Amino acid sequence: MRVPSAGVRRPNDRTSAATPSCHSDGSAPAAAPGSPVVALVGPPNSGKSTLFNAVTGGRRTVGNWPGTTVETGRAAWQLPDREVELLDLPGAYSLDAHSPDEQLTRDLLIDGPVVERPAVVVVVVDAAHLSRSLYLVAQLREVGQRLVVALTMGDVAEGRGIGVDSAVLAGQLGVPVVPLDPRRREGGRRLAATVSQALAGPARGPRAVGERDASDELAVADERFAWVEAAVGAATSSPAEPPTTFSDRLDRWLTARFVGPVAFLAVMWAVFEMTTAVAVPVQDLVGNFFAGPVTAAVETAFAGVGLGDSWVQMFVVDGLVAGVGMLLTFVPLMVIMFALLALLEDSGYLARAAVVTDRLMRAVGLPGKAFLPLVVGFGCNVPAISATRILPSARHRVMTALLVPFTSCSARLTVYVMVAATFFPRHAGTVVFGMYLLSIALIVVVGLGLRRTLWRAVGEEPLVLDLPPYQRPTLRLTASVTWLRVRGFLRTAGGIIVATVTVVWLLQAVPAQGGAAFGHVPPDDSLFAALARLVAPVFAPLGFGDWHTCSALVVGFVAKEAVITSWAQTYAAADPTAGQSPVELQGHLHAAFAASAGGATVAAVFAFLVFLLAYTPCVATVATQLREIGARWTAFGIALQVSLAWALGLAVFQVGRLLG
Repeated sequence: MRVPSAGVRRPNDRTSAATPSCHSDGSAPAAAPGSPVVALVGPPNSGKSTLFNAVTGGRRTVGNWPGTTVETGRAAWQLPDREVELLDLPGAYSLDAHSPDEQLTRDLLIDGPVVERPAVVVVVVDAAHLSRSLYLVAQLREVGQRLVVALTMGDVAEGRGIGVDSAVLAGQLGVPVVPLDPRRREGGRRLAATVSQALAGPARGPRAVGERDASDELAVADERFAWVEAAVGAATSSPAEPPTTFSDRLDRWLTARFVGPVAFLAVMWAVFEMTTAVAVPVQDLVGNFFAGPVTAAVETAFAGVGLGDSWVQMFVVDGLVAGVGMLLTFVPLMVIMFALLALLEDSGYLARAAVVTDRLMRAVGLPGKAFLPLVVGFGCNVPAISATRILPSARHRVMTALLVPFTSCSARLTVYVMVAATFFPRHAGTVVFGMYLLSIALIVVVGLGLRRTLWRAVGEEPLVLDLPPYQRPTLRLTASVTWLRVRGFLRTAGGIIVATVTVVWLLQAVPAQGGAAFGHVPPDDSLFAALARLVAPVFAPLGFGDWHTCSALVVGFVAKEAVITSWAQTYAAADPTAGQSPVELQGHLHAAFAASAGGATVAAVFAFLVFLLAYTPCVATVATQLREIGARWTAFGIALQVSLAWALGLAVFQVGRLLG
């Protein structure tokens, strides 16, 4: 039986996306009820989701590794004569399901009722790797489905000296073949017209498979590969000796055993250093804008309608403006970070980073393919846990889902930068970089611990990954990816953060002692402070037992961005006559940590950062874990995260205090 070779595959998908940001949205206009259904399928990294976005105007997350698409995307697609509903199915090399996402694709195309199957299936195939891509076509041709083949990566194939005659290939396959380039939005109209014609015509009969024993899986697979090789041989031409490309030469160094990790660390350090160096000054400008003109305008407006100094004004000024306004000062940071990561992804480098770090994962006993969801987790833990569906073993899926929360998502980045810029202004980028290194170390250590206790029998698997060719990033794709992730950040600020800000303000507005009226309560006398003081003793041994800091961590369980909003609200209520600019908030943080740490401020700050990294990311992550691995393992994961965070924070503070 001839099967695709294991190991690193190259070059492939020219799609572009950095890892997803927290709570990013990929919505697109929905089709009208009753519209015909067209399914988009193909191997991982063939440009399938990029094509989906190009023809529907959607914002589907795309990436250079398997597992990016693990759920069905739906959107309206306007053909020349009608509107259809386009489904973007999880990537699959074949219909032989070995994981939940592959099983989903098979259920929708083969195993489900005939009346519920798509009217047309568009199979996206890679022109540079036709033999591997067409096995799925061979399987679908056996069921008499209306098929259209979308031929991508033509420029990559041409660069390698491979010529593909789409007309000859169509004759060999018995289905229409449409060359296109979804990355540059070329060929979409031709594809739409071809799909429209397929919908109007009858379904083709199943291809003739000759005499073979259907119960002999090896014989069936060999017959399919023979059919594929015949089609490829007739439709393609290639040099006897494939040329050595620029990507090949560069990969000899960037994926090397020793040079690769060093290069990866250098690149990521540069990203964080550039982000903090550029973003922090801009943050000060944005923060001063909200603390000054915006706050003054709101107060003037309320005074004009007779509500000056009312609880309504306090809610808007000390709650929404102080809390959400402070969070919005991090928009420049998100823009710079996401743009840099999008440039690295579009250039093809981040896929190499996955290969480099995979060696570390397998060295400590983790399955190679399990690292792919962990890569996604550095953008957002929610889609990363969903991406564990690419793993064929249930044990692998549970173990990886328990490790994902230790990946440092972009929501934590806002707090890292705030704290690092406050206490280590000259080395903020290096401190943030160190937190990401610690995140990787936690994954390794916890993974080893789980493997040697609960999962002693879990086996290793090699990482199989399609490496895209190095290329010049495009401004359109970089801007699109950056905006998608910034929009996800803003949606969080406009949704769950506003709700959190409201709850925190209400708790601050209710007196726990004294006779103050609602909304005019000194922060130290509020119900919020009283509840925070109940948990403060738990954090006192870690050096940050101040109730302002403890309450921010509790609120951060909802969403890590809420740590910033909680601080801004609490200190704004304490000093309503002063606007809460980033500089003023930094002064409050210095005083709080100095008082609670007994002089060991630096040790307490690092203990706080370590605790922030290790404890439960957010309620959205918990909800996703409940869906993917069940209540028992989710509860175990929360207990593991919180206990480990406390123990590490204790060790960092106590050791740091002694050394200091």
